[in-house]
Amino acid sequence: MAKYPFLLATVLGISQSIHAQEDKFQWLEEVDGKKALEFVEAQNKATFDKLSKEKDYQSIYDRSLEISNSSDRIAYPGFNGKYVYNFWKDKDHERGIWRRCLATDYNSGKLNWETILDIDALSKKDNIKWVFKGASGLYPSYNRFLVELSNGGGDAVTIKEFDADKKEFIVGGFQIDEAKGGASYIDENTLIVSTDFGDGTMTTSGYPNQVKVWKRGTLLKDAQLIYEGKQEDVGTWGGILRGDTKSYVFISRALTSFSAQKILWIDNKIVTLDIPDDCNISALLKNQLVIQLKSDWTVASKSYKSGALLSLDFDKLLKGTKEVLLITEPDEFSSIPEISATKNQLLVNQLTNVTSQLYIYSFNAGKWSSQKVNAPDYGTISLISSDEFTDQFFFQYENFTTPTTLYAADAGTNTFKAIKSLPAYFDASKYEVKQFKAKSKDGTLVPYFMVSAKNIPLDGSNPTLIIAYGGFEISYEPFYAGKYGNAWLDKGGVFVVANIRGGGEFGPKWHQGGMKEKRQNVFNDLFAVSEDLIAKKVTSPKHLGVMGGSNGGLLVGVAFTQRPDLYNAIVCQVPLLDMQRYNKLLAGASWMGEYGNPDIPEEWAYIQKYSPYQNLKPGMNYPEVFFTTSTRDDRVHPGHARKMVAKMNDMGYKTYYYENTEGGHAGSSTNEQSAKASAMMFSYLLMKLR
Repeated sequence: MAKYPFLLATVLGISQSIHAQEDKFQWLEEVDGKKALEFVEAQNKATFDKLSKEKDYQSIYDRSLEISNSSDRIAYPGFNGKYVYNFWKDKDHERGIWRRCLATDYNSGKLNWETILDIDALSKKDNIKWVFKGASGLYPSYNRFLVELSNGGGDAVTIKEFDADKKEFIVGGFQIDEAKGGASYIDENTLIVSTDFGDGTMTTSGYPNQVKVWKRGTLLKDAQLIYEGKQEDVGTWGGILRGDTKSYVFISRALTSFSAQKILWIDNKIVTLDIPDDCNISALLKNQLVIQLKSDWTVASKSYKSGALLSLDFDKLLKGTKEVLLITEPDEFSSIPEISATKNQLLVNQLTNVTSQLYIYSFNAGKWSSQKVNAPDYGTISLISSDEFTDQFFFQYENFTTPTTLYAADAGTNTFKAIKSLPAYFDASKYEVKQFKAKSKDGTLVPYFMVSAKNIPLDGSNPTLIIAYGGFEISYEPFYAGKYGNAWLDKGGVFVVANIRGGGEFGPKWHQGGMKEKRQNVFNDLFAVSEDLIAKKVTSPKHLGVMGGSNGGLLVGVAFTQRPDLYNAIVCQVPLLDMQRYNKLLAGASWMGEYGNPDIPEEWAYIQKYSPYQNLKPGMNYPEVFFTTSTRDDRVHPGHARKMVAKMNDMGYKTYYYENTEGGHAGSSTNEQSAKASAMMFSYLLMKLR
């Protein structure tokens, strides 16, 4: 510490002076405080009254709701035993129904859906606005499930045991009170549980710190503790790692957002797997543990690069020997966003220059071999569900102008057939898609897609919307722009998706190039794309807007505070904005691996340079920003958006603000709420950018 006394004193001095500033809007962090909710109600009313009167509002709302409720939508299947399960919302089922049909019937087009749980009826009965969050089934019969229900759409869930054949919750069955936790069946009468067990059992991030084994007929408080992490960890969770012939009780102790110890509980003993903390386990197939590296790894003098997909002999690994095979190694323009497995095959979805290619990998005679699935090119492939009892799986294909199509496939024969396609929600023949690269401040080339009418005038007049995210190794890939087609393209807009650093488009290094002290690269990448569009005369600052949610909300918050000269519209959804306090609000501490710790002076020194809340200044020419959030968001605190609006209004800036009273981090719980959000958003954008 004595080596750089002046630097340290300077950093500490800056930190102390900023930390000493009073935050006079901190009362807005009280989620359900009377004064805070009065503020929200007043803001909501003013914003809705203004935007709902825009000439396009009602038509956008009606069309968005029509698309969301359409019977022509794809009913996405999820394999569970001999059935596929589906969750469905429409105008008659606002909160949705959970239903199933035989997998053989689904593949042949006989959609004999059997409703097993009606969330609207359950909500009415319990007088709670339940949101269905999924279910974990009992292997191999899948006749019982642990159903997760959220009150209002937050991440915290109540877990109840459900009999799928009798279509009812089991009286006296397993039940776990609301918490940010989870549970899985070990067998019919035993669960592995991670939840809030009481004082000292949750981390500072608000996630479980203990894993227990719970026997039927006993109290949860008496369950057997098998592992306990540390309170400063992100969290510790239990689950099942299922192989071909044997299942293992699996524990993941998340040290950061991107690293976790992988642990097995075997014969009442803890066995920590000797693999990198920052790798991802993808499958256990034919005694091969499939992992994906997030950093370079050297084993027995042989080096494997970050992003590589490897397998290890699992039996030997448990005995302390690492026998490694390389499955595939993406190049600098590629990544592997998805991996799944059927009974006998490994499915690898690879992204190259931000378009998808799907491969089937087989393990025979100690070697991996591959064959490409001849799926459509120049778009996005997504793995939907795979069957652990056969080689059947489902995938979908889409791009900006091609309606999404669902395919049923067989990994054993490498065959597939179309099951269902969306109808065309807009006339795509009028539009074209181009991919460009913009040069960022440090010379890095940043790809982006532009969707526009053919032969648009290059005079700087086109209303242009950029969407971007730039964090947590999440890739933004082409998607069918149904609602964007109607609400934006058909009204003269240009639509841009920016694949900036922080994402996963080009693998772990693309993500790591925007983490912590390198965060400014993410923002510079967005500015480079924006300036490239202006230089091409596609648009101009008067007609340019940017939209982002969550981490993307932070991105656009930085965009208008650092470069207000570039934009005339900002849609800032469920954002992080106060980066001085983010780690003290809800799940914020779990993201310090991405952003850094503001309580460490050296790390606050770079965070404070971009934190939007702290960098607001009076007398600037900021655009009139539209902020949205949810009262029930228990991941990113609604206080971020609330405080930003209050501070901007106090400085004399005009803002728009809408806070849905439910919906969680997704922002909406029902199709009606989603349509309202879309109509307000596009009405704002059209008002500002046309």
